[in-house]
Amino acid sequence: MAPDFDPNAPSSPDSGVFGLPHGEAEAAIVLVPVPWEVTTSYGGGTAGGPAAILAASRQVDLYDLDVERPYAAGVHMLAESASVSAWNSEGRALAQRVIAAGGAHGDPALLAALARVNALGEALNDWVAGETERLLAAGKIAGIVGGDHSVPLGAIAAVARAQLARREGIGVLHFDAHADLRRAYEGFHCSHASIMDNVLERVPGVSRLVQVGIRDVCEEEVETMRRHGERVRVFFDRDIARRRLSGGSFADIVAEIVAALPQRVWVSFDIDGLDPRLCPHTGTPVPGGLDFHEAVFVLREVVRAGRTIVGFDLNEVAPGPDPGDEWDGNVGARLLYKLVGFTLASQGRARLL
Repeated sequence: MAPDFDPNAPSSPDSGVFGLPHGEAEAAIVLVPVPWEVTTSYGGGTAGGPAAILAASRQVDLYDLDVERPYAAGVHMLAESASVSAWNSEGRALAQRVIAAGGAHGDPALLAALARVNALGEALNDWVAGETERLLAAGKIAGIVGGDHSVPLGAIAAVARAQLARREGIGVLHFDAHADLRRAYEGFHCSHASIMDNVLERVPGVSRLVQVGIRDVCEEEVETMRRHGERVRVFFDRDIARRRLSGGSFADIVAEIVAALPQRVWVSFDIDGLDPRLCPHTGTPVPGGLDFHEAVFVLREVVRAGRTIVGFDLNEVAPGPDPGDEWDGNVGARLLYKLVGFTLASQGRARLL
């Protein structure tokens, strides 16, 4: 930390994430922005999420009521990759042709477009995995900032491989309105609607998937949950609400969520896991969901229970069409700061208050 840095002073417009002065070398957590929304088929705009979160982060006060001085360990956000942005533009245009036609249907031109989109998705997975592996080798904690929810697959795989090298698996704590367990949704192998199916099928180092807030699923996804048995534990939003409306304790529910997790946990947070009043411009908002303080409570209890958060992603934050509307970015930035703080606290690099 620079000796003249004042955590109480306002941030300058050209400062780093959260107004912090850290470079990559001195940061414990390095955030990787991934401006990607190639397979989004409903609302768009999530490719602008990382930039919106970065801009809003400079208004976040650094004092935190849950974690003592989380900023002191160092937090840095990388610059957006020009290659990823170019892949996104190309892939988005091609995918929209397939989506508009309702699928490829054997059409040679659409099949070619679909194949190219899938190739770009794999290229992105490799790029995210490579960045994550580079950061892990340097002793950093990686945080992925999307973009749509397809983007963290490479990072989850890289962290799982690193843990398996130590003969340890990881769990994924997944906050979302959607189960994301569809197989190659609309023909896209790396769809935002398939991220957790890909995790289960392609990342053997993930021993348990714990999903929280799910409230929009298809029959295929329910069957996938059943097929994986104890490897997948789902806390449906409806069930959480029913238990609370019947006089049950939210703390008891959270204790069950935490108990379902293994020792080492990757947190995958789709912003639409929150009540949509907190993220109105996200691509596929669904009524219901967690309030902000409820999500924070879950994360805090994960740390209090002694679990180690080995990395995280935050996705589907979409800025509103009005340039003056910073609400989605504001909420995203504050949730990101909580993810940073609790991750550091879980690894003994900051103190839980």
